[in-house]
Amino acid sequence: MQHVSLWLVREDAPAASLALAGLGSFCPDAAEGLKLDLPDVSETRYRDVYLSARSRLDRIVAFAGVTPEVRMPPAPQPVALAQLVELDARLAEIWSACFERAEKLRAIEEARAHIAQLSATLATFADLDVDLGALLAEHRFLDVRLGSLPAANVSRLREALALAGFVIDVFGESEGAARAIVVGPAGHEVQIASLLATAGWRGIEVPPELRTHPERAREDLDRRLAALAAEEKAAREARDAVWHAHWQEIEAAETTLALAAPYADLVEKALRGRGGLTLITGWLPARDAEALRAALAARLKHPHLLKLRDPEPGERSLVPSIVRTPQLLKGFATLVHTYGVPRYGEIDPTALFAVSFVLMFGMMFGDVGQGAVLAAAGAFLRGRLAPARVLAVACGIASMAFGFLYGSVFGYEGWIHPVWVAPLTDPLRMLAVAVFWGIGFIVIASLIRVHNLYVEHGLAAALSDAGGAAGLVLYLGAVIGLVSVARGGTFGYLPAAMIALGAAAIFRHAFREQQGKPPERVLVAAIETFEALIGFFANTLSFMRVGAFSLNHVALAAAVFAIADMLGGAASWAAIVVGNVFIMVLEGAIVAIQALRLEYYEGFSRFFSGDGREFHPLLLRAHRNNHPKGA
Repeated sequence: MQHVSLWLVREDAPAASLALAGLGSFCPDAAEGLKLDLPDVSETRYRDVYLSARSRLDRIVAFAGVTPEVRMPPAPQPVALAQLVELDARLAEIWSACFERAEKLRAIEEARAHIAQLSATLATFADLDVDLGALLAEHRFLDVRLGSLPAANVSRLREALALAGFVIDVFGESEGAARAIVVGPAGHEVQIASLLATAGWRGIEVPPELRTHPERAREDLDRRLAALAAEEKAAREARDAVWHAHWQEIEAAETTLALAAPYADLVEKALRGRGGLTLITGWLPARDAEALRAALAARLKHPHLLKLRDPEPGERSLVPSIVRTPQLLKGFATLVHTYGVPRYGEIDPTALFAVSFVLMFGMMFGDVGQGAVLAAAGAFLRGRLAPARVLAVACGIASMAFGFLYGSVFGYEGWIHPVWVAPLTDPLRMLAVAVFWGIGFIVIASLIRVHNLYVEHGLAAALSDAGGAAGLVLYLGAVIGLVSVARGGTFGYLPAAMIALGAAAIFRHAFREQQGKPPERVLVAAIETFEALIGFFANTLSFMRVGAFSLNHVALAAAVFAIADMLGGAASWAAIVVGNVFIMVLEGAIVAIQALRLEYYEGFSRFFSGDGREFHPLLLRAHRNNHPKGA
């Protein structure tokens, strides 16, 4: 990757933007212009007009419901500001015509929704053969109420109302609620309201449109719906006529804005200048340097100055990283990018993450049956969850593989013979294997860290840093010595020498990196050296959770079977099924979180900065889609 500094006259900047976008590999970056104290963004007006036109065209396209085709010319020409202003004004006129039709359609939709609400209310009176307007009109001597109450309370309310001279008539019932009409002499409003409230009465409000006989109200609503359908048809025809009449302009506008977009993006991201001089800065793969020179020479009318250089040591974190992820690893890459993007020159950990995450999940969730269910469920993931399909299937297959090693099928350990060992029969072996897995994981992570340190800070840091070769030698010495002691031998001279050599290198490097008085530097260097050793030890022990969760998985299955035995009969099978579902959902989520935690905190934190910038090149975007016939 090389840094690009392009000095040119202001007049050539739009043409330069098309040349850079045509390459498809130039990533804009304004840092250099800001550093050189060139604060002017000379064409903010251009970007403002572009955004206005883009917004209006997007609304017009959404109104039409059809995406226009971008007809990119063989030799694209830059779009001038005056042309963009004229286009924005024309799009405003077209949108004004579209807006009138859109508002008409929106009003029709609101009216249809209102009629739907009235229809739902009217349905409650379907069994009531009476004119609601006459019924609910003000009466001098009668108190009439419509409402609903729990059906179980009707008989008691009828008895209580009878004492006050009122009657209740139920005209409908659904879902345990009765719809009723209460009629009695006027003058007892307070007493009747108290009785009704005690019975759970809820009044039914009758809209003015329904204050007639239900059959006449239904006929009126049907007539209104038919009228709305005719209005909608006419409004849609008017809408279609508008965008058909302007479709060629809309397609031309789409193409014009596609040509203007690169310069508008440069104005925002990487274009600085003063007066008639403009500077465009960014990053470009070194292989495209000659193509850039040729494109600029062909496009620009005036002399220009192009400077290309390699990244300086202090700006590697600013260099964008080209992240290429195979389709099979998309789901894993999503989890990696949740932590961060690799810096330029760093090793992308996605492949290592995919392998180690799947293996750790399988070891902690080893079961043939449950793994098969997980794999099958993953195979059917669609829509937004589709990127996780490969991840879920891989974890399911790994669980099945370890299930065969453990001899476990839906928690049953007697159906198949374990190829390796049943976890609960030898828990110490499971914990030991988990620790050795952690040792291997940390060694690989440390080797990647050595490479990243070399790329970013040079050979001295790669050899002497606590996360570099010195730390790895110290760690391996401690591991070899402790394994020897655990097997009944002595710690040994070679491991002790490795620890001493690694610690001395770390101490020396930390001492040289510190500033201050010698005693302070010695103290800080000693603390960092000790912290490196303790950190390796703590990180290794963290992997014991891999073995612990493999034991926990079996223990949960045993608990499910114990409950099933207590229930007996058909209930025991139900308990086994529910228990397996519980284990797959709850423990599956916990195991995934634990594996992710080990990846993030014991792996990525050791070698992966995660603060890189993803490479987003300037492009000539030509979105193509079908457009209406005859447009």
